[in-house]
Amino acid sequence: MPADISKMLSGFKKRRQEPDEWDKTIVAISPYRLKELAFPEHQAAASQPDEKVEQQVFKIRLAHSSERVNSASMLVQRKYASRGYDASGFQKDPARITLMAFQEDKVIGTLTLGMDLDNPLLAEDLYKAEIDSLRAAGRKVCELTKLAVDQTHGSKRVLASLFHIAYIYGRIMQGYTDVVIEVNPRHVAFYKRMLGFKEFGPERLCGRVSAPAILLRLELEYVDQQIALLGGKADTASGVRSLYPFFFTKSDELGITHRLIHGE
Repeated sequence: MPADISKMLSGFKKRRQEPDEWDKTIVAISPYRLKELAFPEHQAAASQPDEKVEQQVFKIRLAHSSERVNSASMLVQRKYASRGYDASGFQKDPARITLMAFQEDKVIGTLTLGMDLDNPLLAEDLYKAEIDSLRAAGRKVCELTKLAVDQTHGSKRVLASLFHIAYIYGRIMQGYTDVVIEVNPRHVAFYKRMLGFKEFGPERLCGRVSAPAILLRLELEYVDQQIALLGGKADTASGVRSLYPFFFTKSDELGITHRLIHGE
């Protein structure tokens, strides 16, 4: 872990207990540029006078309040129902972090990061043996659940932003080495192509959504490499068929990490 990030982590646990800090926007993104929220918002706005409303700025926030949790839950239930899946409501859990993407007052995306703490990961309902094998090998495993994104012209950037901030929480701030996700078999090709996931568990019936699932695994060292190689290059990496060009640059990543740890 870089020394500058290691220093920032020293006060992280204390700050997470102060809820007002965590109600702020983590980052605001337009299709053309990232607003660095490691700096005051008025400073970022003043430095970009040519930004127009139609550039579809969206913001990533934590689902901290009950209202936000309900909004995230409604989006997941609506998107899952449209595909014939069941979806339970959200429950507050200190081992899970739910991120939300907003466009004005509308929720357009959500993603939950589950950490391997006191309670089992949700994926252990079906794939405990597979996840235990990673633990036995000295790996530290987190999971992604409750993913839903409205299909807009900027959906790739929304999805990449949610994934990248989840990566910051899991990889940079908590030191996880692997992430797993249960997906419907017909979505496996997307996760392999767009993020580099690999199949790690056989198809089984997931009772939570009443649909078949396959366990996928992604080594976060691979994500490190892809962000360093492609992050922030959506306009120039036209031949690359993955989400990584829509991720933030490493410089932006450091600024976002600073904001998350210090709550500035």
